[in-house]
Amino acid sequence: MTLFRRGIRTALLALALLAAQGLGPAAAQDGTADAALTATIAALDKKLFDAYNACDIPAFTALFSPSVEFYHDKGGATFDRETVVANTQKYICGKVRRELLPATLKIYPIKDFGAIEEGEHRFCELASGQCEGSARFLMIWKQEAQGWQLTRVVSFGHRALSEKEKSELQPTKAAAAH
Repeated sequence: MTLFRRGIRTALLALALLAAQGLGPAAAQDGTADAALTATIAALDKKLFDAYNACDIPAFTALFSPSVEFYHDKGGATFDRETVVANTQKYICGKVRRELLPATLKIYPIKDFGAIEEGEHRFCELASGQCEGSARFLMIWKQEAQGWQLTRVVSFGHRALSEKEKSELQPTKAAAAH
């Protein structure tokens, strides 16, 4: 086989492998999402947690698949939207505000399905205004004809913030008024 043919064959094989891994036009070379997908998922995250923080139950509910699976390292697992919403109403509404740590946000495309969102967030007590804990999260978004919905949520690594983190990471007055 000539060197030219071998080079073409190698290039085609590499392209086929990238396509099989879902690293086509919707992904950067490192496997993370392109700017458009990243902007879409970041906007969905904001919409979801604006609803969460305001206890806007209809807006919050609309972003979950009816058969969502939610895995929480401290609270256990739930397997339907109604339970996720009920737990949010019971344990979150009027008590806690979530803040994304933007530098931790990563988005990865899922070929012919949607996207994976990964990051870290902190939780602030509304009564005291103090941010007391943080956790990591992984969310699977599915792009449906009617829009994007969450199909899986994994919330893990919940921990109390250290005194140093508390002093460094206190919310701004604008965020606290949110």
